[in-house]
Amino acid sequence: MTSPGELERTLRENLRGEIDFGAAARALTTMDASNYRRVPVGVVAPRDADDVAAALTVCAEAGVPVLPRGGGTSIAGQATGVGVVLDLTRHMNTLVSVDPEARTAVVHPGLVLDRLRDAVRPYGLTFGPDPSTHSRCTLGGMIGNNACGAHSVAWGTTADNVTELAVTTYGGTSHRIGTGWAGTPDGLRELITGHLGPLRTGMPPGFSRRISGYGGLDALLPEHGVQVARAFCGSEGTLGVVTEAVVRLVETPRAPVLAVLGYADESAAAEAAAGLLPHGPLTVEGMAQDLVGDTAARLPRGGAWLFVEMPDEGAARALLRAADAVDRALVTDPAGQRALWRIREDAAGTATRMPDGGMAWPGWEDCAVPPARLGAYLREFRALLAAHGLRGSPYGHFGEGCVHVRIDFDLVSAPGIARFRTFSEELADLVVAHGGSLSGEHGDGQARAELLPKMYGPDLIRLFGAYKDVWDPAGGMNPGTLVRPARLDENLRFAVLPATPFAGEIARCVGVAKCRTTDPGGASVMCPSYRATGEERHSTRGRARLLHEMLAGEIVTDGWRSTEVAEALDLCLACKGCRSDCPVGVDMATYKAEFLHHHWAGRIRPLSHYTLGGLPDWLRLIAHLRAAGAVNALARRVPVPGLDRERGGRLPELAREPFTRWWARQPDPAKGAKGASGPDRASGPGGAVTLWPDTFTQYLNPSAGRAATQVLRAAGLSVEVPTAGPVCCGLTYLSTGRLDRARTVLRRTLDTLGEPAGPVAVLEPSCAAALRADLPALLPDDPRAARLAGAVRTFAETLEEYAPAWRPPHLDRKVVGQTHCHQHAVLGDGPDRRLRERAGLTGELSGGCCGLAGNFGFEPGHHEVSVACAEEQLLPALRAAPPDALIQADGFSCRTQIAQLGGARARHLAELLAEGL
Repeated sequence: MTSPGELERTLRENLRGEIDFGAAARALTTMDASNYRRVPVGVVAPRDADDVAAALTVCAEAGVPVLPRGGGTSIAGQATGVGVVLDLTRHMNTLVSVDPEARTAVVHPGLVLDRLRDAVRPYGLTFGPDPSTHSRCTLGGMIGNNACGAHSVAWGTTADNVTELAVTTYGGTSHRIGTGWAGTPDGLRELITGHLGPLRTGMPPGFSRRISGYGGLDALLPEHGVQVARAFCGSEGTLGVVTEAVVRLVETPRAPVLAVLGYADESAAAEAAAGLLPHGPLTVEGMAQDLVGDTAARLPRGGAWLFVEMPDEGAARALLRAADAVDRALVTDPAGQRALWRIREDAAGTATRMPDGGMAWPGWEDCAVPPARLGAYLREFRALLAAHGLRGSPYGHFGEGCVHVRIDFDLVSAPGIARFRTFSEELADLVVAHGGSLSGEHGDGQARAELLPKMYGPDLIRLFGAYKDVWDPAGGMNPGTLVRPARLDENLRFAVLPATPFAGEIARCVGVAKCRTTDPGGASVMCPSYRATGEERHSTRGRARLLHEMLAGEIVTDGWRSTEVAEALDLCLACKGCRSDCPVGVDMATYKAEFLHHHWAGRIRPLSHYTLGGLPDWLRLIAHLRAAGAVNALARRVPVPGLDRERGGRLPELAREPFTRWWARQPDPAKGAKGASGPDRASGPGGAVTLWPDTFTQYLNPSAGRAATQVLRAAGLSVEVPTAGPVCCGLTYLSTGRLDRARTVLRRTLDTLGEPAGPVAVLEPSCAAALRADLPALLPDDPRAARLAGAVRTFAETLEEYAPAWRPPHLDRKVVGQTHCHQHAVLGDGPDRRLRERAGLTGELSGGCCGLAGNFGFEPGHHEVSVACAEEQLLPALRAAPPDALIQADGFSCRTQIAQLGGARARHLAELLAEGL
């Protein structure tokens, strides 16, 4: 076999696309969204079909396997491989053409499904199959897995919606296949005509979700029209590489309506689902209480629910009258429908988290049985789980008998892996006993291919092998998948990780890739750097994969000193958007801080870690020397070392009078009798509030502190400000990975503050988030940390909880601006929205991330990404705002970004309300 170096050189000589055999590129593609890990030799991003043919020719001559890969969201391991990975998303991602009259589109394999749907929406059309990963899965991947999604009861699987495929096989031969034998490889017609009997009588009884194996092979029967393209769908990259596809489009319902039906339990919902099909639903989705959790309060009464989408309100009301449900609701509002569908779409991630904080894993994600058997199957499935001491929360496409579930397998210890195998074998027997398919949507991959003989028997398995050999006689396409498969308990991705808490956190990323969504979707934040660069290594998943490989030590071999990981994390804004938006709660900001802590241990750090990371210390020293004016004047002339020159190399102006100095000179009515948090404090009718003098309010924007004091007192609350010594949340030390320094600062803060008697109002959202989430994590053994974290309130939370009867001034103005990403991710902004509404502030603040993100936007090399993030939502919203609109941004970083890039002055909500007083 050719060496990797020789192969790389030959590929570079023959292709125009990118060839990357480096550690980072390989590390990013070792895993998909499954439990499996295989190490490729390199990654190729072909520019077009000619490049694909050249790559397949070179690899065949070298004897190196090839794996085509799209979004990498496969959950059975079929998007992992040991040879050359073809990344079809980078260049082969275009919509070639649309024919609205014929209702067809021509697409390249790397095109993301939502981009196709966006393009054909103006024609009133859509692509019917819609897996929950629609915002990042690709058409090529959908063809490879024969993906389905929620609407398949109406519009079928991907195979039902593909008419032609351009395919290149291992060795570089191109085929154009559709209906009939034209374009097929030599020997295919003879193979099928020689096995008509087994295909007619040996295939399990057909139902819509028979996806396992080459389950569409009977489409090649003459009575079925010799549908070669249809049979190719679901081949999981084992036959050839799709370079172009002609797909069918369907008419989008003009006003779909969502009927939500509540049932006593899961079995009742499952048994009812099949009976709803004669009403012509577009979807029949089921889920039970153990999946939806607290969200059940927004649903009709019951212990399980069916989400049934109907084409119009009349059809939906007829369904409600016919349904034998405990309770029911009709949702006609599109926004309300989207909110409920989000519960379902995030289930692949939320089902990964058990109620006690444990993790559940894929592997038996999408078995399917005929819908009429679903209720009985689910009862036996739950019993099988219990018999093995396992837990999982089934949900899925009940109208087609397809059940998704994540199960809390122990995939690390030898006994746990043995139980995984035994359970898998017994579950396969159960599915087959009910006339079902081991895979009903996502393909078999490594997770289930070993068990296909249980479903198909030895004769059909041999036919499957012969079918692959006709297309791929050298066996170079994705070997180990479907035919002659690897064992289901081999190549588990957890085996290479050390038994440490950090490794457990990194393993949390299951690869569903919501972070690869290119549309932020309104209020969501994750992942701004990926949307700015489009590179996998700058996604949350990509960074988690690199950290995984760093801990494994096989590809990324220099551990915590890894330059590959450092480069990927360099553009992480530490916005914490992934903490809330990632379905499994990956918190890359925390992982980044841990990595930087180790990466720079015992070494001189980048200058920005000392200038920006040590900002509280510098600002405190400047204030102590009363040198703010001189520093401001100097900064206007001399750039600050370690700061980005494209921002002028300087920080915002320092306030001449820090907030606590202003507070100290206020008369008694403003601050109480002692000027410190003593027992003789004056109290308003609502009690005392400790107003936290965060670094930004204290030294850079004390007007926000003065305004908050005024508003809180107007609401009947007395205000206390800690003045006995400096207090700090440690945020800047956290963001630069100086964790030991952060712990020292936080202990000093707890000593200074003492025990707060009431709420601690924190004006800066990033500081509030650090105190609420990071403080107890950094000092888990100090009970004061948990008590302070529990006392922290945002400005709006303070007013809502401790002055509920107060009526704010009615401003009657439009408001635009930015919700701080840490507030979105950690604190929530419900109280802020309600406070703005009571104050007559109309409109919405931008979602996403402003792009400055604390020290990020000031650090050298980050300006381009910082601006790109701001241009995504924030700056367009500012430009579109009416001239008299108020601009609100509670985060100091957001206000700074608005001033520097938008040329406008934003204010804290406290400042807007204070002006109204």
